[in-house]
Amino acid sequence: MKKQGLNPYLPSWEYIPDGEPHVFNDRVYVYGSHDRFNGHVYCLNDYVCWSAPVDDLADWSYEGVIYEKTDDPLNPDGRMCLYAPDVTVGPDGRYYLYYVLDKVPVVSVAVCDTPAGKYEFYGYVHYSDGVRLGERAGDEPQFDPGVLTEGDKTYLYTGFCAIGDKSRSGAMATVLGPDMFTILEEPVFIAPSEPYSAGSSFEGHEFFEAPSIRKKGDTYYLIYSSVVMHELCYATSKHPTKDFIYQGVIISNNDLHIESYKPADKPMYYGGNNHGSITAIKDKWYIFYHRHTNGSNFSRQGCVEAIEFLSDGTIPQVEMTSCGSNGGPLIGQGEYPAYIACNLIHRDEAIYTGDLWMDSQFPKITQDGKDGDEEIGYIANMTDSATAGFKYFNCKGIKKVKIKVRGYCNGKFEVKTRWDGPALGKIPVEFTNVWTEYSADIAIPDGIQAIYITYTGNGRASLASFTLE
Repeated sequence: MKKQGLNPYLPSWEYIPDGEPHVFNDRVYVYGSHDRFNGHVYCLNDYVCWSAPVDDLADWSYEGVIYEKTDDPLNPDGRMCLYAPDVTVGPDGRYYLYYVLDKVPVVSVAVCDTPAGKYEFYGYVHYSDGVRLGERAGDEPQFDPGVLTEGDKTYLYTGFCAIGDKSRSGAMATVLGPDMFTILEEPVFIAPSEPYSAGSSFEGHEFFEAPSIRKKGDTYYLIYSSVVMHELCYATSKHPTKDFIYQGVIISNNDLHIESYKPADKPMYYGGNNHGSITAIKDKWYIFYHRHTNGSNFSRQGCVEAIEFLSDGTIPQVEMTSCGSNGGPLIGQGEYPAYIACNLIHRDEAIYTGDLWMDSQFPKITQDGKDGDEEIGYIANMTDSATAGFKYFNCKGIKKVKIKVRGYCNGKFEVKTRWDGPALGKIPVEFTNVWTEYSADIAIPDGIQAIYITYTGNGRASLASFTLE
């Protein structure tokens, strides 16, 4: 089968959340933090980079480690984690990496001559008197830097503001000079935190974290994670440091707010914090975001969806899909891994959780082995009613469906084209310690279809893949 764009767009064993996509020299590079499979906190690993040619977004290449935790002088023993970064090209043509460590309030900068080479520590963002941003009296702590360079100025966007925290005012914009770390214009607030949003356009979707900035035409787009957490919102302005107006949600990582194949208020995946941004790749625009796997907040994977701009510059919310950057439905034929499920529900509900770990009763995308092992992901903990959804496939003449299953289970897998639709057929399964293929004659209607696979029965099943024939 021809290689297709899928979600997640990187291998199933790679955990790169907080993705900032940038196109440099006809390749798209994704910079993000680096979670660890089965990690106990966020962002335990060093920064790595992945890239793809702009004309083939299914062909991602590993660029290697670009920056290590211990490269920062504040972190010689590596006890602090590297949080969400961003990269911009300076007036000198070099690439500048902005990041924060998890226990200090300052923004660090590293530099490299190429987009994905080994970055070297460069310095800290600071005022003209040398005091670091975040450490002067009255400064708010810095967090989640996003950057945009225009001419000799670099606009730095930062902030973290939990609900009810009156010590945090909102997203900040700071203007840096041509040396890329000296402040020209001191921080100003451009999107309010929850305690300070009354009367603003941001009420109900106040700034939480993850500011990212893009420019399209004469309009600046501030993408950010709101206090609702699972959504990536955006605000727009004609000026980089003022007058931003809330516009809407671009994506939710549990598919809330959007009504298409399900009610708008029905979550279809186990949501959590979200972080990402938009970019144009060969005249098409995409939103990069992340989803949660392994029943944890701490093993997040990057996903991507195509977006569109309406004539007034707004972006309609898009749904989560399995298609990623494919540019349309997947081929409705052949074997697909279960980890590309974009919907995952149990008892007809996918619950947003702020807990560190989900209860073991819930289905989850996971893997065998340990972090770094190139293990193919699968869905575990499929107990009675657990449903995995895959969208979308261009089906024609499908008469048989096969699945690969293992686990202490005795029941059936139903195959449907809607999460709440009737079963087109059922595939009986039974206890097996190894991946075992089962099949049934099941006709799927021709055309663009979603595929939903629901387990009914006793015990726990794991689903590795399904095949359409």
